[in-house]
Formats: sequence, C-alpha cells, structure tokens
Amino acid sequence: MPAQTSTHPALVPGAVAVVTGGASGIGLAAAKKFASLGMRVAIADLGAERVEAARHEIAGVAIAAKGHADDVLAREIDVSRVSDLVLLESVVRERFGGTDVLMNNAGIQAETTALGPLGSWERVMEVNLWGVIHGTQAFVPGMLLRGRPGLVVNTGSKQGITTPPGNPAYNVSKAGVKAFTEALEHELRNTERSLLHAHLLIPGFVFTGLTARGRAEKPAGAWTPEQTVDFLLEKLAAGDFYILCPDNEAPRELDEKRILWAAGDLVENRPPLSRWHPDHAEAFKAYVAKEKGEAPKKDLA
Repeated sequence: MPAQTSTHPALVPGAVAVVTGGASGIGLAAAKKFASLGMRVAIADLGAERVEAARHEIAGVAIAAKGHADDVLAREIDVSRVSDLVLLESVVRERFGGTDVLMNNAGIQAETTALGPLGSWERVMEVNLWGVIHGTQAFVPGMLLRGRPGLVVNTGSKQGITTPPGNPAYNVSKAGVKAFTEALEHELRNTERSLLHAHLLIPGFVFTGLTARGRAEKPAGAWTPEQTVDFLLEKLAAGDFYILCPDNEAPRELDEKRILWAAGDLVENRPPLSRWHPDHAEAFKAYVAKEKGEAPKKDLA
C-alpha cells in the first residue's frame, strides 16, 4: 500500500513526528496516521509492554506504506519529568536528524474535587499541563533551528473551556494547555523566519481507554480516535488553530453555544457554571433550543 497524502507541508514523507501518549487512543491513531503518510514516527508513553506493542503496530503501518520498521522509535518516558523529554529529543535527533511535528498528547484523569487530595491534583497537573510545557521546551528550539515547516499540536479539552463540574483538576490542567498553546502560537508567529505553528486539538467525546469507564464497546455518541485524527489533519490543512471536534452527540453548533454561554457567565455577571445552577439551567436550555425552533431538552448541559 503506497503512503497516503496530506496537504500540510509538515506532513510529508520523510518528515519526523513525535507523539507523547502514543501507545493508545488518539496518540496511537495519530502515530499510525503519520506512519501511513510515509513519515518517521517516535512515540513516548508509560508501560514498557504497551509501548512495544504500539511500536510493533505502527511499524506494520509504516511497512505497508513502503517504509521500514526502523522508521518507528518508541520509548517509555514520563512527561512529568523534563529530563525524560530532553533525553527523548536527543534520541530522536540522533536517530532521525530532528523533529518536524510534535504532538503533546499524553494525559490522565483522576477523580478530584476542589478540596480533594493534593496528590491527585499534582499528578494531573504534572502530566496534563507540565507534560505539554516540558515537551514544548525540549523540542521547539531545535524545531525552529531546523528551518522547516513544522507543527506543535497540543491536546486540550472542551472541559478546559466550559469547565463543567465534576473534575476540577482535569479542567484546570486543560484550561492551562489552552492558554499555553495560545501564547506559544503568538510567539511562533512573531519569531523571525519561523515556519513553525502551534495548534490546539479540542476533542469531542472519543472512545479511548481514558473515557471507556469499563465499557468494552464504543457508545453510539462517541467518535473513534481515527475519526478524531482524520478531522485533525483536515483542519491542520485548513490552517485552523482551534481544532474543535464534534462527535455523534454534540455538533459544532451545540459546542459553540456552550462556549458562548460560559463566556456569558462573566460578561453578564451570572453565577459561575450557571448551566448547572438551578436559577439559570432552564434559561440555558431555552437559549440552545431557540434557534433550532425546538422545545428545551433536559440533557443539553
């Protein structure tokens, strides 16, 4: 099977992609997609056996795309340790000559409350936010020196924008990723001779190990990781910074209304998280249904 094609100048045969959290879910789907494009791929994740299994799977894709098994590199690393990312960058540079695409995708969830155990908060922040910062600072200076078209894709979350109740540590970490990626893109586009751009991936409901919660089969409302990655590549080719993914439950129109309502809490001085406030929940449902000409529904929050 020949390599597939992409319309983005960084996603070309021979270019090098690094994916953290690359042993499963969106990260593995992205790594396989990059390999199918004839790119050389490095993945990083925790768990030696799962990392090796993913490497074998990606290598199969690379071979099918007329590449080689040695076009795939896999390492067990912890993104919360900056030394691990610095070492990975040097290994990738020695093996492949440098990096063209960096996907800071590693992430975890933990049950948290605002007053919950500090250890849970620290681990979520170390991986979800500091992992993105560590990866960026370890790889981007060399990517800029490379002088080639390049991408930094940071995986955020809708929960980092609308911050629903239920898991504040995760929300805070992903809100941080959003703010960091916006600042990074601003710096990159104002860096002389830079051909590097940052993008924020905002997945919808995707069926992965992180969201399965004991389910063996994909719920009807969820997208697959592969659908999410296909959407990512489509929007990268279009030049979008905010890659806001729909799913089978939430079309973009609904996401937009949720985001605008959340911003309205501040502008209109409503209570925070007013979508879930007894004095405002019905108003939100009416707001969502208004332009659709529908009766308010109970499950729109």
